[in-house]
Amino acid sequence: MIEVQNLTKTYTLSRQQKKEMGPQFTGDTLDAVEGISFACDPGRVYGLLGPNGAGKTTTLRIIATMLEPTGGTVTVDSLDVTEQPQAVCERIGFLTGSTGLYDRLTATELVRYYADLHGVPEAEFEARREELFTLLDMHDFADRRIGTFSTGMRQKVSIVRTMIHDPEVIIFDEATAGLDAIAARSIMRLVRKSRDRGKTVLFSTHRMDEVNMLADDLGILHEGTLLYDGTYDDFTSTMAADTFEDEFIRRIEEADEAVVATDGEVGSIA
Repeated sequence: MIEVQNLTKTYTLSRQQKKEMGPQFTGDTLDAVEGISFACDPGRVYGLLGPNGAGKTTTLRIIATMLEPTGGTVTVDSLDVTEQPQAVCERIGFLTGSTGLYDRLTATELVRYYADLHGVPEAEFEARREELFTLLDMHDFADRRIGTFSTGMRQKVSIVRTMIHDPEVIIFDEATAGLDAIAARSIMRLVRKSRDRGKTVLFSTHRMDEVNMLADDLGILHEGTLLYDGTYDDFTSTMAADTFEDEFIRRIEEADEAVVATDGEVGSIA
């Protein structure tokens, strides 16, 4: 289980970073995540949906112990990600769409390397490797060097590396970005299988079709704030728009309009 409570992440910007933000930006800090709270339960897929720059990756990297929060708490299986990062890392698998791999190794060699890092016994490694390589249709290139692989093949290796120690909590961050339909389908299949085995799955994406296919629960993140946190069914049953995509856009635009209105009120008071 993942529990996020009042999570905040604030970055202090350099002079160059402030310049890159544009002339309208006058602050010294940037709030990438602002006091968000949600929970991901075992046996369910939590879809974290939002446009680029919404704060999804920052949130997931904090959960995966790669970043420290500015405020709030995050626990994975009741372990605090800040106070017990090593124990958390042993329980999670974290997959992104831009993972570096060792080009000189074969797929099997790289997966074995990560299994050894996690202390996976040999017999368990062989069984897990066979299951995952079969699920992702990888046997034909299992013993080829990764440097010769296509984007989809490399992502499949990343998936197996993420899953080889059989983690209880799995985090996918834009895992299908840039992949063709066949490779993306393999990831979808793995997500469903993980859910059916009682794993906790957090799936971040900006693609509506993936949310429609996978999500049991849903969070909509926009400019660091959580606009919706609930079940997928509750969201679709209360939509004001005709389609899921239109409803998502409506809520994003509504949030932007509220910010503009608030800024205007502040300006008139001043």
